[in-house]
Amino acid sequence: MSDHQPQGYQVLARKYRPETFEDLVGQDAMVRTLENAFAADRIAHAFILTGIRGTGKTTTARIIAKGMNCIGPDGNGGPTTRPCGQCEPCRAISEGRHVDVLEMDAASRTGVGDIREIIESVHYRAASARYKIYIIDEVHMLSSSAFNALLKTLEEPPEHVKFIFATTEIRKVPVTVLSRCQRFDLRRIEPEVTMEMLRRIASAEKADIDDDALALITRAAEGSARDATSLLDQAISHGAGQTTAPQVRAMLGLADRGRVFDLFDMIIGGDAAAALTELSAQYADGADPMAILRDLAEITHWISVVKITPDAAEDPTVSPDERARGITSSQDLSMRVLSRMWQMLLSALDEVAKAPNAMMAAEMVIIRLTHVSTLPTPDELIRKLQSTPTPPPRDTGGNPDHPALTPPGPAPMARGRRDGAAVQAPETLSPTALARYPSFESVVALIRHNRDVKLLIEVETTLRLVSYAPGRIEFQPTEAAPQDLAQRLSARLQSWTGVRWGVTLVNEGGGETIAEKRDAEAMALKSQASEHPLVKAVFDVFPGASITRITTLEDIASAAADNALPEVDGEWDPFEED
Repeated sequence: MSDHQPQGYQVLARKYRPETFEDLVGQDAMVRTLENAFAADRIAHAFILTGIRGTGKTTTARIIAKGMNCIGPDGNGGPTTRPCGQCEPCRAISEGRHVDVLEMDAASRTGVGDIREIIESVHYRAASARYKIYIIDEVHMLSSSAFNALLKTLEEPPEHVKFIFATTEIRKVPVTVLSRCQRFDLRRIEPEVTMEMLRRIASAEKADIDDDALALITRAAEGSARDATSLLDQAISHGAGQTTAPQVRAMLGLADRGRVFDLFDMIIGGDAAAALTELSAQYADGADPMAILRDLAEITHWISVVKITPDAAEDPTVSPDERARGITSSQDLSMRVLSRMWQMLLSALDEVAKAPNAMMAAEMVIIRLTHVSTLPTPDELIRKLQSTPTPPPRDTGGNPDHPALTPPGPAPMARGRRDGAAVQAPETLSPTALARYPSFESVVALIRHNRDVKLLIEVETTLRLVSYAPGRIEFQPTEAAPQDLAQRLSARLQSWTGVRWGVTLVNEGGGETIAEKRDAEAMALKSQASEHPLVKAVFDVFPGASITRITTLEDIASAAADNALPEVDGEWDPFEED
């Protein structure tokens, strides 16, 4: 029996892990900076690498460690950005067994005790390498005490020690640590670069995979090289020889992009029945309702971007048919329609995620979207109203009770009091004190000022004023009026003004209550407003519309006066001339 043990399968993400900066894809700016620093012998004592998952942070840290400790095939080389990969330090670092390159996962070793081990060991020189290198992954997971313990060593480390930190959450790293490190931001891998990398790996693996399938993998990877390589590994196994886009779509649980575009067109066209049928068909074929809505949102976003920046249509992950349909939609649809659909889809995603039945919620979303798609946007509605001819005024035949239409604007509110026989105040009443209450409205304002809500409601709804003079009120009560209203009103007014008030009840002659007048004035305003040509045009467009509230210029002025700051006598004005 042979002693040779067959090597186990190695996943593509590890098998094709970059070994040199030349193999590192999508990080040209960082590679150029490091190459210049190594060439000028200006190697920093601490680096911090940040970026999203799978962009090569840990890989870059190992390449830097190999470059610092590489001695070349002949054993006489110095620090380089092109490690040979053949010398013992390069091989040991690649295999993760070099004693002088220590990797630590800060997610599992977060305490100050773990950092204390590093601080105590930095004083000892490297056993066999040129530099002793500490690689700390997910450094943002360290505790505050651990960061503080590391600061002094990080600021003035021994010459033979280098630190390389990696993190996906750079905002969680203290500024005191960032200021002691040379920072590199690893970018998302561009779609073109990702697809080229996947083609190269697929060719090396002798795998037949369509470009459309590679585009789906690239889109799903979202700029992560590791995610793209792992998905490619899974797709090759799924295809068993030849991998196509439908296979990858099924593997990823995605809806058919072309069919989602069909659904998008049905929604924009307002065809609710066809849209629901297409949604049900995609659901029956295994598409997740959430995935369909996400694709609709992605298409809406992409068309919006293409409308603003036509060059965005040249995305390599987009098929030619999809590109042509997107360009056509961007030319036909307004930005207001696209923005409205985007906002509704964002809300819908949250709604469907919380719904007990995702498919039912998705169907309700489609119904809303198709209904709203046929409604005019605000600017279209304004243009339509402006283009609507103004109807001629109706002939009222000279009837004074039905005057001809007047120009738009609120009807003035009557403020006069009911005429009645003057009542002389008794001699015991003080004319000076009562001069502040010339009308019954001022009495109502006094009640409101003193916040007697019960009395105010009773006065406004159950008191029909017959006559008023300062100090004397005569009224007819309604059936709902309390029996002691006159006594309580007299007593409250006397306590507030310091003057006796005569309040008398009569059985007839009373006018409308304040509440009845207010309701009648509101109805008159609504009636007048409903005759306005623009309001009529709105009712024609929206038959079920109604006027709920009218705000007059007097109301606006009154509200502004109530909210205004009171003037202070003698207040210094910096702009007032002496």
